Amino acid sequence: MSEPFNYGSIFAPYFQGFIGMKQDLGHQALRTKWILLEFDKFFAGIGAKDLYITRELIDQWRGTRINDGERTLYTKYTVWSQFSRYMCNLGQECYIPRPPKAVAKNSFTPYIFSHKEIGDIFRACDSLRLYDNHMSTILFVIPAVVRLLYGTGIRLSEALSLKNEDMDFRNNCIVLKRTKNGEQRLAPLSNSLQMVLEDYLKSRNRMPLPGVSDATGYFFVSPNGTFCRSGSVYCWFRKVLAKCGIQHIGNHHGPRVHDLRHTFALHSLIKMAKSGHDLYYTLPVLSTYLGHRSIGATEQYVRLTAEMHPGLLNDERDLCSYVFPKIKITEQ
Repeated sequence: MSEPFNYGSIFAPYFQGFIGMKQDLGHQALRTKWILLEFDKFFAGIGAKDLYITRELIDQWRGTRINDGERTLYTKYTVWSQFSRYMCNLGQECYIPRPPKAVAKNSFTPYIFSHKEIGDIFRACDSLRLYDNHMSTILFVIPAVVRLLYGTGIRLSEALSLKNEDMDFRNNCIVLKRTKNGEQRLAPLSNSLQMVLEDYLKSRNRMPLPGVSDATGYFFVSPNGTFCRSGSVYCWFRKVLAKCGIQHIGNHHGPRVHDLRHTFALHSLIKMAKSGHDLYYTLPVLSTYLGHRSIGATEQYVRLTAEMHPGLLNDERDLCSYVFPKIKITEQ
């Protein structure tokens, strides 16, 4: 699988050199590559011409990351610090930021939508209207994207990076090639979800956009043919939440678009438990399907959700104790 790390800013060769140095030292650099790709797009977007990283420049970047959580920001600031030190060692004076205080892994609380809220969200997406002529809007992709995120549990970045060739409607699935952990996987489509995506595709192909149906073209595009940005999806999602009467807490406490993924995972576990499946076996399957590197990543937010939203998991068989049973220790 080819990697989508084509850096184009003035810092591009230095990003490649920094990655090469980390790999030579034996480090796994996949996450660093993605973070540097974000930095690269930022530099290209502001038209950076000088090989200097100032405090003001990093503050400007920070102002664009309104949807990043505290742990995500900590990781990105760490990469900023490492890369700035690398540049300084090459003779380019750069400001070295201090990473914020590390956040405990269990500090994040996902928002889990109820089935009623999911239905309200779908209806609100369908009722969105545009009140001006704005050709770069992604309004018409929102109903399909939101349903895809909840119906498959994939990440927003994975959904927006889908190409036309990745949509295997004949086999009722999509192929995820550009994933967070770099591992290709499949996501099955229900009949209703596939119908939504096919309806979107028919509408999209009626637009006079050159190459819109090319195999290597993006599946989700704006009316002017440009790539859909995650920030635009977040903006429309907040409007959807407002129409549904779901309060947006803000300050990275959600509800977020990513919480559709957590909701998919919890609703899937509940459905499996009610269907009589042995969750000792199905939880690892769900973890692999979600693209987690270990089952601990899946258990972590399931445990947290069980603590913060016990009413969601309290059925006649107590899903929490079923997945995470208490061990009775007897003396020998």
